[in-house]
Amino acid sequence: MKKLHIAISTDKIEQTVSDYSVRLGMKPCLIIAGEYALWRTKSLNVSVRQDSACKPGELRHLGWEDINALEFSKETDVNGIVWERFNAQQQADEINALWPEANYHLE
Repeated sequence: MKKLHIAISTDKIEQTVSDYSVRLGMKPCLIIAGEYALWRTKSLNVSVRQDSACKPGELRHLGWEDINALEFSKETDVNGIVWERFNAQQQADEINALWPEANYHLE
């Protein structure tokens, strides 16, 4: 199964968590205060991150959370949008590499 992954830049993590929790009908499965939040619904994988390389509200990248992905991959489409492909454990590993204190484990 594949889930569409949407990654958005923000400079308002707390407000974005409140807003997107209502929009997605659930709280994030992970919040790293002031930096990052992740929601994993049945069909979507949505992350918001404070990222100085992107303007607030800007799309950071798209992708697929794919149970069949054997390794993390990244490519750029014809429109210049970066698409990532990964499985849930690879995303968890990346999160824990960036924020070891998160100690994020899949549910």
